[in-house]
Amino acid sequence: MTQGSPVSALELIEETLRRKLKETGKRRFTYYVPSVWGSATSKPRKIKVNPFNFCLNAVRNARKGTPLRRGAPTGGEWTKDAVIYNMFVRTTTAFDHDGNGKLDLPVNSQGFRETGTFLKAIALLPYIKRLGANTIHLLPITSIGHDGNKGTLGSPYAIKNVYELDENQSELSLGLDAKTEFKAFVEAAHRLGFRVVVEFVFRTAARDADWVKEHPEWFYWIKEDIQVRDPQHHDEQRYGSPLFTHDELQRIHHEVREHRFDSLLPPHRVYRDFFTSPPQSEAVVKEDGRYIGVLPDRTRVKIPGAFADWPPDDNQPPWGDVTYLRMYDHSDFNYIAYNTIRMYDARLAQPQNINRPLWEKIVGIIPYYQREFHIDGVMIDMGHALPMELKAEMVKTARKFDPDFAFWDENFSITRKSREEGYNAVFGFTWIDQHHPSKMKALCKRLATDGFPIPFFATPENHNTPRAASRAGELAYAKWSWVVNCFLPGIPFIHSGFELAERYPINTGLDFTIEQLKQLPSEKLPLFSEYGYNWLSADQFPGWMAKLSNIRQKYHDIIVDSEPQSFVMLHENNDHTFAFARVHESGRQRLAVVANSNFIADESVTVKIETTKQHVVDLLSRKKIEVKDQHINITLTPGQCLVFEH
Repeated sequence: MTQGSPVSALELIEETLRRKLKETGKRRFTYYVPSVWGSATSKPRKIKVNPFNFCLNAVRNARKGTPLRRGAPTGGEWTKDAVIYNMFVRTTTAFDHDGNGKLDLPVNSQGFRETGTFLKAIALLPYIKRLGANTIHLLPITSIGHDGNKGTLGSPYAIKNVYELDENQSELSLGLDAKTEFKAFVEAAHRLGFRVVVEFVFRTAARDADWVKEHPEWFYWIKEDIQVRDPQHHDEQRYGSPLFTHDELQRIHHEVREHRFDSLLPPHRVYRDFFTSPPQSEAVVKEDGRYIGVLPDRTRVKIPGAFADWPPDDNQPPWGDVTYLRMYDHSDFNYIAYNTIRMYDARLAQPQNINRPLWEKIVGIIPYYQREFHIDGVMIDMGHALPMELKAEMVKTARKFDPDFAFWDENFSITRKSREEGYNAVFGFTWIDQHHPSKMKALCKRLATDGFPIPFFATPENHNTPRAASRAGELAYAKWSWVVNCFLPGIPFIHSGFELAERYPINTGLDFTIEQLKQLPSEKLPLFSEYGYNWLSADQFPGWMAKLSNIRQKYHDIIVDSEPQSFVMLHENNDHTFAFARVHESGRQRLAVVANSNFIADESVTVKIETTKQHVVDLLSRKKIEVKDQHINITLTPGQCLVFEH
């Protein structure tokens, strides 16, 4: 640091840690961390450290790094080269530091947070790099509301103020705020060669969001005496997701499929009558943690909770801690339903009905995070449900500030529409297809014929799905899936905890049965309450992932090639196996993957490959495999994969 130059957040963190270390002198701390946080070779165990010294070493290590030189801006197309590590900071870096068998809230007896913080996330960066990741994707980090929240800490998707960060992510013992620590985290990530992408929610807010008092007209309101309906019941006199008859649902689905949005079927009158006009700002007060408004006729009104809006009969639990923002304002559409917040009715989605001040506020969010924190991209939660004109304005404004800024779409469909809207990648559907062998083969066949119009995430899980290690095949399936994903022309996506063989889900939003939902109430889920991964798990496989990363890096140019001719299905004779080759555009280099999708039994398979070699070498086991007449004949153990050049 030169004389008079401004102090960066990372430098400030270092100075603070150094001062704390000096102040505490020879004080002995009972503070444990997982050994894998600091060593590439250590067996999983907990080690005792001085917390200030441990973090200081991590910060110093980060400051030694030099950010990667960026090439010419490509409009966020660096995404296709990404290997993503997805973090929910509060959970990913949580640990029972004092060893008392639980995560203490808000801090332990020595004053340290045991839930995750940005400071501990800095310490985790070298570990993440060893896994092969080069991009960090953070679930929402903004401040969290309290009205309707489940659990002890609340959902990161219940955003109280999008311009403020959740202070639970700061290390209280340092006396610095979350913004400072997050700035330091981004700087550290950049110095270690990572890009940082943050997830944002733009169509919902916490029911007690700051905007409710400031701009009540940006929200929907219902009469205070309206009771909330139990999701298992169908009482139309209570509030919940609008109820439709079987025939009405068929009509709705038909009109949406045909893109006929000019006369979408509205909810029943009894539901629409729950809603009122918004109160004036001065008539909105907070009572017992909940905003209440009073209309001129003295009717008391409240903010209604949200629910899954599509399909109209979705069985997801209600989202009682958030509410929908009113993107358009029209007296005939003064209610929350699929046709006002997702499949916008053509009569509503007119320029004159745009809630312009709200749109301007939303458009300004990303530039704020670009200026303040220098993030490299955003994942837009349910971006496909935002008005197209609003998204276009957001993309244009962000890329004006940073021409290489990336936009990711949390969309499970892989269509050209996302590409046309300015996105660089979509989440895609590998998470739901991979554990079905026939669907996985179909995915591979499409890669070999038509390809996909936009990059997708190659992953067996995300924070809303069952964990890979909890599905049939368990650990064998998880490791199998990572081998396959590393060689697809997709974007490898590591949901933190995957590499530890975590089995407990973060949330139950997707692909859970009704019985599973009963067994996993939201208040017991990490999305809402404190939870720490089992960093001492004997089943963890970060070394396995590092090995695959090294192989993938060697063949990077072939693997990221999304052209169908680079992906060739190999002929094999077993329904429980599948095989494909990745082919260099010159045709001179071929990399084959042969995978056993049976996680219970051995499978024998014969695979035809183009080669003149008499044997090939499996890059995972280093074993030789005999080749006869351009065929290999081999028996694969449950979930075993081969990767070899031929």
